[in-house]
Amino acid sequence: MMKLRFAAASPFVRKVMVVALETGLSERIERIPTAVSPVKPNEDVARENPLVKVPSLTTDDGQVLYDSPVICEYLDGLHDGPKLFPPAGKQRWIALKQQALADCLLEAAILVRYENLRPEEMRWRDWIDSQMRRVRGALAALEIETEAGTLGGALTIGQVTAGCALGYLDFRFANEAWRMRHRRLAAWFEEFGARKSMQLTAPRDG
Repeated sequence: MMKLRFAAASPFVRKVMVVALETGLSERIERIPTAVSPVKPNEDVARENPLVKVPSLTTDDGQVLYDSPVICEYLDGLHDGPKLFPPAGKQRWIALKQQALADCLLEAAILVRYENLRPEEMRWRDWIDSQMRRVRGALAALEIETEAGTLGGALTIGQVTAGCALGYLDFRFANEAWRMRHRRLAAWFEEFGARKSMQLTAPRDG
């Protein structure tokens, strides 16, 4: 059985679990609850993953894979159904671009989350503002993808990553009110978020 380093609040872990559910592989994955922090060492994780991050996946043959784009593509190669990573051509590059866009949104949002955990007098406001500009720029780009119709159609890793990114904003940045500025994207997410895989993987603390 494969083993996944798991944290219920991580949007990158959620992304992997959505892929596992959508591809019918979730029963083949044992979830290993794992706590990591940018300031506290975790030697158990470091021994198998030098990035000391979640998720990481130990395959059936003992290989350790990281991070989420690699894990998701690996899982997508283990099933016989429609592929979330289109094999070639324009649709592949659209899906990979959307994945990169949403992953970068998440990376920026998580950096803000870490900064906001610092005592208020130690927070770097320019840094927070810079990262939130990246978040908002990514949201605007996803709105354009929605307007162009490229965020619809057959399920892809781009859609999965975008859904997990928007879910993370709702979870950690409820005051951002991104729906007011991006109504088409909000309508898309309302439908996408109703998928069983998304409902089963809703983020939570602890």
